Amino acid sequence: MKGWLPLTLGLLAVVGGAVWTVQGLGYVEGSMMTDQRIWAMVGPAVVLAGLVALGLGMRARRRR
Repeated sequence: MKGWLPLTLGLLAVVGGAVWTVQGLGYVEGSMMTDQRIWAMVGPAVVLAGLVALGLGMRARRRR
């Protein structure tokens, strides 16, 4: 079971960060985040953190 938590959280962070990015850029409407530059900057940072978590989770799974 080791590694599942970072994999799950990493995947959620990547998807969430991508959504925040496209909302911040104005491609997805219907939210208070639409066309707000802060979300266009926070989104990629969250995606990067998610990718790091995914990498750590994959590394933990390989060690077994």
